[in-house]
Amino acid sequence: MGDLELLRCPVCGATNRVSRERLAEGRRPLCGRCRTPLPAPGKPITVTDATFAAEVERSPLPIVVDIWAAWCGPCRIITPMIDDLAASMAGRVRFAKLNIDENPGTASRFGVRSIPTLLVFKDGHEVDRIVGVQPKPEIARRLERLNR
Repeated sequence: MGDLELLRCPVCGATNRVSRERLAEGRRPLCGRCRTPLPAPGKPITVTDATFAAEVERSPLPIVVDIWAAWCGPCRIITPMIDDLAASMAGRVRFAKLNIDENPGTASRFGVRSIPTLLVFKDGHEVDRIVGVQPKPEIARRLERLNR
């Protein structure tokens, strides 16, 4: 399983195993069930109130949900760090972004009172929460514990 990437189809929800070698060659994989192009690994996916359960709570890998808003200055500061971590931790940890203004239900459900907030899930349960802008090494250190 070490040379495979798990990618969830955004249309049908099927989990697809894709060779990292093929991804490195620049090939765009298709879902084995519905033939929809799969999202590129190593980049945060976008989740909504409607897709949260399928994408986050049923994720086969630990997943970090960045709760943000377009008007939030600190959210813009943390975005490049999240993108870098998503690329460096691809295959071990997934990353997702949830716009709080467009998806207030999920934010309310998890009691998010401040942004940016990173909700860390493993096996469908919240295991950590990082509120505010933190240094990238600190976020990485906390996420490394997920794979132990």
